[in-house]
Amino acid sequence: MAASMGVCRLAGELGLASILKPARLMTPALIVPVRTKKRYFIPPAVGAKQKTTNEMIKKARAAGVVVPQEIIERPINLSCTAGIFDPYIPPEGDARLSSLSKDGLVQRAQQLKQTAASQLAIRKIKEYDSEFSTKTFPEKAQQIFITAHECLTNFDRHKLHTLVTERCYPEMVRGNRYRTLRWKFVESLEPPRLVQFRCPEMVSKGNLYGQVTLRMHSKQSLIIYDRFGRVMCGSEEPRDVLEYVVFERHMVNPYGTWRMHGKIVPSWAPPKEPIEKTVLLPGPDLKSWQELDDMSLEKTEPIPQQWYK
Repeated sequence: MAASMGVCRLAGELGLASILKPARLMTPALIVPVRTKKRYFIPPAVGAKQKTTNEMIKKARAAGVVVPQEIIERPINLSCTAGIFDPYIPPEGDARLSSLSKDGLVQRAQQLKQTAASQLAIRKIKEYDSEFSTKTFPEKAQQIFITAHECLTNFDRHKLHTLVTERCYPEMVRGNRYRTLRWKFVESLEPPRLVQFRCPEMVSKGNLYGQVTLRMHSKQSLIIYDRFGRVMCGSEEPRDVLEYVVFERHMVNPYGTWRMHGKIVPSWAPPKEPIEKTVLLPGPDLKSWQELDDMSLEKTEPIPQQWYK
């Protein structure tokens, strides 16, 4: 009897202790490690000499650590291609050789291959462009050529983008920031004609681009002035120009138009006229109240020196 009363008394004391200490009633806390966000850039330590990323990479390479090479991705423009597929190679002098000679037979065989490939390309182009015609397109292409050069002369960059492709635009406007162009189309010496057709695929199957090469023999005049108004290249006198211009269109795009894509310069073409550059020569330092005409400039001769080996 006394033992049972002692057990009940001990149980009562334990229950009272648990009530007075609520921490015993709580469930034990479970600590779970959580991974924080990965830091791709670690700030440099205080007092470090290399603070930028490039300086750290140079120090690591000097120490012999192999740094992974960064691959710079180039953007892809789907509205036009990056070059000319199978460029047309005109015969030397734009003349046809005799079929009796060896060179004439080789030239004739190449023309037959190009003609067969052009016929297949014409069929593909007409499937997507029902208004395309080999009889009327040369006149349209020549008008695009003339309008594009007039926009370049008048600095109409917005309209020029609609007439030339994204590949041809930087080639036309490069270096013309501080120059003045005067271009004029006088007349056509021969009617323009199409000499080659291509319709290649790019990026994926079915993504077609039409490229047409136009032969133009015309009379043009071009003169280029520098920022000081001096003539750099050309003259106002018209000259005979023989050109092979490539026009391109994204055939899959229903709103696409034919635009100038580039020019083909044959290897036998004569070299271009050199450009005369203007150089600023240093002059005497003038005060605000002085004029160059009022100063008496003395011609100084260089001091002769004796050189020894």
